[in-house]
Amino acid sequence: MKAAWFETFGTAEDVLHIGEQPKPEAGPGEVLVKMKTSGVNPSDVKKRGGSIPTLLDAGLVIPHSDGAGVIEAVGEGVDGSRVGQRVWVYQAQYARSLGNAAEFVTLNANRAVLLPDTTSFAEGACLGIPAMTAHRGVFGDGPVTDKLVLITGGAGRVGFYAIQWAKIGGASVVATASNEADQALCKELGADFVINHREDNWGEAVLTVSQGRKVDRVVDVEFGGNLDEVLKCINMSGYIATYASMAVPQPQLPFFQMMYLDLTIRMVIVYGMPEAAKEHAIRDITAALSAGQLRHRIAFELPFDDIKKSHELIEAAGFGGCVVVNID
Repeated sequence: MKAAWFETFGTAEDVLHIGEQPKPEAGPGEVLVKMKTSGVNPSDVKKRGGSIPTLLDAGLVIPHSDGAGVIEAVGEGVDGSRVGQRVWVYQAQYARSLGNAAEFVTLNANRAVLLPDTTSFAEGACLGIPAMTAHRGVFGDGPVTDKLVLITGGAGRVGFYAIQWAKIGGASVVATASNEADQALCKELGADFVINHREDNWGEAVLTVSQGRKVDRVVDVEFGGNLDEVLKCINMSGYIATYASMAVPQPQLPFFQMMYLDLTIRMVIVYGMPEAAKEHAIRDITAALSAGQLRHRIAFELPFDDIKKSHELIEAAGFGGCVVVNID
């Protein structure tokens, strides 16, 4: 089968190869998926760059965890009626070497989720890390009905879905975005208020637009960089769910200030989510897709031969939306 892989850590240009690799076979409890698309996420490029030093101990790595395709075969213990199903997949390259940047991938049957006919394969490649992270961020502390939720970076890969989840859940939403186009997008997605996080003292601006009401939950794209402003506008017993802290990778916490607010901090990563949380996200994703409630934002669709460029785009950042590689 055609696949992309790396055998050493380094830049995409230097270490990513495209060629032939053995086609896998579905083992017990697994499905064999013929991939149509593969989604590229920051974790994929970080792993290729060496963020997990032991990753190559078992040999070469075929990257990427998110994607979509069609089940071609099933292993022992999996219902044969699943053959031919359109599915989206997640965690294809978690705790193992062979992901879905290839024509075929095998993985546990529960990691291949039915994809409605109304959802494209490209959109299906956005549902793993972006949509599931956003779901956990919004609902990790329970329902959000009538709560006020702050979503920083509302036009980003995760924030885009977080706004939608919060509105589906019955919350009011304050989103942050740094330019007029992204601010308009946040409003289109349902945000009740949008502020510019590039402006000084934006935490106070949250209280201004909310008429003094403090936020109950925060879904945060930059924990260390945003913490001071978040603390200006978060409610007693508030909840901060964060999935990145790139600008300040080792933040210092004002412990007593946060303790007296009785705050909860949740670090969110799909790979580490409890199975119950993953199942909750999958149920809600399936229902929302079937009802036509979720919008998707694809920034780039690239042919398989341009997989190096897909990694370089993620590293360059500066845009919103998913990066999708077309396999088929």
